[in-house]
Amino acid sequence: MAWAGLVTKILLVIICSVGGYLIAGQIERFAAVSWAPWAGVAVGFSFAIIAIWLVKFIRRIPLKALIGGTLGLLVGLLIAQLISYGFISVENTTIRVATYVVLVCIFGYVGMVLGSIKIEELGWPHWGWLHRGVTKGGTLKILDTSVIIDGRIVDIVEAGFLEGVLVVPEFVLQELQHIADSTDSSRRVRGRRGLDMLKKLQESELAEVRIERQDFDHLQEVDAKLVALALRLNASIVTNDYNLSKVAEVQGIRVLNINKLANALRPVVLPGEVLRLHILKEGKEQGQGIAYLEDGTMVVVENAASLLGQEVEASVTSILQTTGGRMIFTTLKSSEQGRRH
Repeated sequence: MAWAGLVTKILLVIICSVGGYLIAGQIERFAAVSWAPWAGVAVGFSFAIIAIWLVKFIRRIPLKALIGGTLGLLVGLLIAQLISYGFISVENTTIRVATYVVLVCIFGYVGMVLGSIKIEELGWPHWGWLHRGVTKGGTLKILDTSVIIDGRIVDIVEAGFLEGVLVVPEFVLQELQHIADSTDSSRRVRGRRGLDMLKKLQESELAEVRIERQDFDHLQEVDAKLVALALRLNASIVTNDYNLSKVAEVQGIRVLNINKLANALRPVVLPGEVLRLHILKEGKEQGQGIAYLEDGTMVVVENAASLLGQEVEASVTSILQTTGGRMIFTTLKSSEQGRRH
């Protein structure tokens, strides 16, 4: 997909450059000028770059804003045309043309800007599909601050398990910037990591990242604003915040929790299964040793406190699922075998 986009851009640049060369060479006024075709190449190349930039810019604009802006532009041009009829009687052609151009620029610009803004106020039923979060890749997915800082969202997108439009609210960007500017070094590192992860998402062509400028001034908490935005756009929320997940689910919002996904992808461990573990530290209870699986799951091994730094075989007795993750309880399969290690 990325290669296809790159090839298309290269072809566009080549075609525009060659077209500029041929057109400039055929214009009689410049035919005798040796450098004219090369100036045509430069102009064609410039138009290609502008077109690529416009596509990159426009793809981040919500569909309803594009439609509203287009309708506003058409209305503005129509008003300019009607007003210009009053200047038909003016004999001076230069004044008449200049007046028409000025009117078109003024009313076209005002109509486009007002149309893109005021379309939010339309409440007609047949405009509802513009406000729903349904896109070609599925529902709109709003990213919260925690999931951006976490960074696993980048790997999930690159693996192809999350596609479509990823919405980053402007108030989340502001929170990231506030964290990155913190005087606390750990918070500053987390904030800068979040900004780096967001940059990687924007550079990835597997998902579209859209900056949503809607805000809710009457709400103070970022989580409350996320819920309000999700309800307005009928979008999902991608997070690893347990409390935000519960609040959003209560209000009927679909939540994609990265921690739940990580738990679902962990290897299945069944009671009675034998694990080979490396005892790293003592547990809270007397005699317990603590080990970890490759995915970070904590394993409590009974009667293994004296085997720190050793490798043992332990049999799974029970599995406890908590809000913070999964804990596995085991007993030594053979204490003597563990001591030999």
